[in-house]
Amino acid sequence: MICGADRLDAKVDRAFASDLMSDVLTLKNAGFLLLTGLSNVQSVRTAEMSDAACLLLCRGKKASPEMIELAQEDGLIIIQSEYSMYKCAGLLYQAGLQPVY
Repeated sequence: MICGADRLDAKVDRAFASDLMSDVLTLKNAGFLLLTGLSNVQSVRTAEMSDAACLLLCRGKKASPEMIELAQEDGLIIIQSEYSMYKCAGLLYQAGLQPVY
């Protein structure tokens, strides 16, 4: 967990995995977990615009200081994982998270 530990009680029951931020912007769900391998400020901005509760950076990607600062301002949780997006999605599905669609 990189930031947002104070918001761990946020209810997240759906997840969406994508490296195409334009696909994320089409979602109509709020409070979901966004899995991506894109580690840039635009990912944080897209998560915020889409009302995501959490941004999970897969494939060993690291959040930059700018990303962390913006996420903290927006109240967004950022988590980093060494796992592939496929493995992250599978583990989250096994834990009970449902897909956005």
